[in-house]
Amino acid sequence: MDDRRTRHRSRLTARTAVVAAAALLLAAAPVPLAPRPGPEAKCPVCGMFVAKYPDWVAGVVFRDGTTAHFDGAKDLFKFLLHPERYGTGRKAGDVERIYVTDYYAVTPVDAHAAFYVLGSDVYGPMGTELVPFEKRADAEEFLKDHKGTAILRFQEVGDPTIRTLQAVE
Repeated sequence: MDDRRTRHRSRLTARTAVVAAAALLLAAAPVPLAPRPGPEAKCPVCGMFVAKYPDWVAGVVFRDGTTAHFDGAKDLFKFLLHPERYGTGRKAGDVERIYVTDYYAVTPVDAHAAFYVLGSDVYGPMGTELVPFEKRADAEEFLKDHKGTAILRFQEVGDPTIRTLQAVE
C-alpha cells in the first residue's frame, strides 16, 4: 500500500511541476505592447483614421482588452489628461498599458518610459507634436537636429504642454 501511495504522490508531484512550468511559460509569453489599429480605427480625440499614419500611432489598451488608437502622442495625452471629454466612457483607472511609436525605430515603446521632444520643426499628422523616443540619446540628437526646445518624460506632460503645442498650430 505504501508503495502505491508513493507512486501516486510522485505522479501528482510530476503533474504539478508540469502544470506550474506551463503556467510560468504562459506568464512569461510577451503580451503585445501595441495591437495594430485596423483600417477603420479612428482617433477618439480628432476622428482621424490612425492606420494611415503608422509612424505616429499611439494607443491605450484598457483592462477589458479593448483599445483606443491615436494619430500621435499629442492626442494620446489630450485623452489621458481628460478622458471624459471624448465620449468613450473611460476613466484613467481603466488603462492597462500605453504605448507610443519611437520616431527613429518606428516601433512601439512603453509611453511611461519614453522621452518626448517638444517644439521641434517636425510635424505629425495633426501639426505640432510631441516626438517620442525610447532612448534619451536619440531624443537629444533629434532635439539638436530639429530645433526642439525640451525633452520631457511622461509624467511631465500636462495641460500646459498641450496648450503650448496647440498655440503653434
